[in-house]
Amino acid sequence: MAFVIPAWTQPALPVAGSADQFPVRRIFCVGRNYVEHQKEMGGDGRETPFFFIKSAHALVPGGGSIHYPLKTANCHYETEMVVAIARGGRRIAAAQANEHIFGYGIGFDMTRRDLQQHGKDHGRPWDFGKDFDESAPCSELQPAAKIGHPSKGAIWLKVNGKERQRADLSDMIWSAPEQIAFLSEYYTLEPGDLIYSGTPAGVGPVNPGDQMHAGVDGVAEIRVSIAPAL
Repeated sequence: MAFVIPAWTQPALPVAGSADQFPVRRIFCVGRNYVEHQKEMGGDGRETPFFFIKSAHALVPGGGSIHYPLKTANCHYETEMVVAIARGGRRIAAAQANEHIFGYGIGFDMTRRDLQQHGKDHGRPWDFGKDFDESAPCSELQPAAKIGHPSKGAIWLKVNGKERQRADLSDMIWSAPEQIAFLSEYYTLEPGDLIYSGTPAGVGPVNPGDQMHAGVDGVAEIRVSIAPAL
């Protein structure tokens, strides 16, 4: 059997200390999962988590240069710890969720904020605001077998050397295991799925020429530069 058009390359992330790669199936992103970010976006309290999805082809493995996206005048960064799923399942209990995790990284949920807001204002989906080319840079993955399962530690971002975001993983409203448990009530999670686990307060715009440097202490770091739009 042959494909009638050329098959594309499987989206994948590098794995620290290995020549092997982690194949990526889907990208789930949780919204408003840090207390202070929830406040800056108009929320209040431990509301039920909500998710949106990015295409795996939005990945930019390891970081590097990305282009300022098309059709926006307000592109924002959102720095997030990334959770990589190694073993799938449905109705996974939070107490057992760590057994399903391969490892962790740091990534950006790049957002065309003006298009996202247009969708909100008109009762339409967020896809044009969230799921676009090069909108999901992600670092190499650190296997949980080496670093454990981080539940505290600083997550931070600098833009052009100036700190823009800083929080602690313990500030998450919904922990990574709780996110897995919630998602698995609605989806059968599969090996290769990623979860972008939420961003701290301090989201803001970037422009061509800007340099972003983000990290989760003890997990990973990533550097991304913004090139002019195509």
